[in-house]
Amino acid sequence: MYLGESLKKYGISLDEINLKAGIFGAEMWTEEMRHKIEETLGIKALNIYGLTEVMGPGVAQECLEQDGIHISDDHFYPEIINPETGEVLGDDEKGELVLTTLTRDGTPVIRFRTKDLTSLMSGNCKCGRTTKRMTRITGRSDDMIKIKGVMVFPSQIEKALLSVDGVSPNYQIVVTRPDILDEIEVKVEATPDLFFDEMKKMEEMENKIMGEIRSEIGIKVDVTICEPESLPRSEGKAVRVIDERNFE
Repeated sequence: MYLGESLKKYGISLDEINLKAGIFGAEMWTEEMRHKIEETLGIKALNIYGLTEVMGPGVAQECLEQDGIHISDDHFYPEIINPETGEVLGDDEKGELVLTTLTRDGTPVIRFRTKDLTSLMSGNCKCGRTTKRMTRITGRSDDMIKIKGVMVFPSQIEKALLSVDGVSPNYQIVVTRPDILDEIEVKVEATPDLFFDEMKKMEEMENKIMGEIRSEIGIKVDVTICEPESLPRSEGKAVRVIDERNFE
């Protein structure tokens, strides 16, 4: 989208660049995002899937029909499991993708749990290929989130927060996509002795936290300091990440 906006800004027409198709990966995206990219760049926007632990990009690739992502099942054996029980699920049932390498020498991967949520599609594609297809990735079965192509764990943000005096370890990470780009806000409680009456101190504290988090994860986030005991508590596992993006 940024490339498309830059072309428009500098008066470069789509005819000059002669793009026909684009292959996009690294993070989850929606059909709405696809349509915007296609409209902005005048191309076919295709989905690609891969992961570093298996081989990087190229585990699965969408064709021009744009109806599911073709898995290279001559090289990878895919399964979908229930992430809670490990039970293997059937076609068109949503769960966690598990991959086994079939042709990789030296460091084969046996039933690797990707943590990515998807489903294997029944039937064959109109393009004529008979390889197994998967639906687009719509989420994760763990706490990891992808923001602008960067993998972020709550523990990284927690590490940065705890390096700053005056804030408590109670925090929440809120991820949204109000338009075409992801935004991330970190809400963190102040300790009772933090001086709330001085707005300048609050801003300085937020800027310091933003700097620490950026140093830790490499991307900019918004930080909001909240009053003590204002964030929700949990009797079980704390809910640290609120992902409000819709990838369905």
